Amino acid sequence: MNAVAIESPTETTSVPADTHDVVTRFQDLVYRIALTHTGRRTDADDVFQEVFLTYHRKRPECHDNEHLKAWLIVTTRNCARRVTMNSWRNRVVPIRPQDAELATDEVFSFATAEQDAIFRALNKLNDVYRTVLHLFYFEDLPVAEIAALLDLEAGAVKMRLSRGRALLRIQLQGGYFDE
Repeated sequence: MNAVAIESPTETTSVPADTHDVVTRFQDLVYRIALTHTGRRTDADDVFQEVFLTYHRKRPECHDNEHLKAWLIVTTRNCARRVTMNSWRNRVVPIRPQDAELATDEVFSFATAEQDAIFRALNKLNDVYRTVLHLFYFEDLPVAEIAALLDLEAGAVKMRLSRGRALLRIQLQGGYFDE
């Protein structure tokens, strides 16, 4: 099992010049969002590649680093949604029983057991809550920036954060978090 460290990306103010620089600077951010929204490493890998390929092909006009970051976040979320809603993903039936176990329970872990539990609970939440919780806690974005990224009012983001926390609290009862 591989461990995935959760860190925040380093930021600079200049917009990267080429695709390689964009990938280098934002690879962790894009992969974490993809993994949070798909729940599977293989799907997150596909989303990761699709996002940066789309960036390379379209070369969106970004005025600053924050605009580029917003474009990548929204594109990652949209690609992940397409992958998870794909009818093929839901209709595949494995030929052998052991293949079914591997397909449904991809085994990987984060650096700590607590992070594993939080990830599993976060993946059980509706996409509406999962997105704002991930951006707020894992990407350290302020409410105003999340609202701008998702085209919402700040009050709507705060409500989703509140409701998402309550749902997470219910799912995390027991184990490490009841002290």
